[in-house]
Amino acid sequence: MVASLKLNSELKRKIQHVADLKQRSAHWIMCEAIRIYVEQEQAREAFKQEAIDSWAHYQETGLHLSGEEAQKWLSTWGTEAEKEAPECHE
Repeated sequence: MVASLKLNSELKRKIQHVADLKQRSAHWIMCEAIRIYVEQEQAREAFKQEAIDSWAHYQETGLHLSGEEAQKWLSTWGTEAEKEAPECHE
């Protein structure tokens, strides 16, 4: 894919400054910035879709954990007493 960007002079200057600091080309800096942005947006969209799917599953089944149950379980993470996830219930 061929793309063209129109950047104002201030943004060009900032990109070149970062490129100089990183000893990279301005092209590399822009490609890296676009790659990171796209990955973040994909992750955000995946998170949003997971939340939508979870809500739909809850509406269909009524299965859930209370906030207190989840907090109690999460508080064991990283400890010697770490517990398995509790079973969901209605």
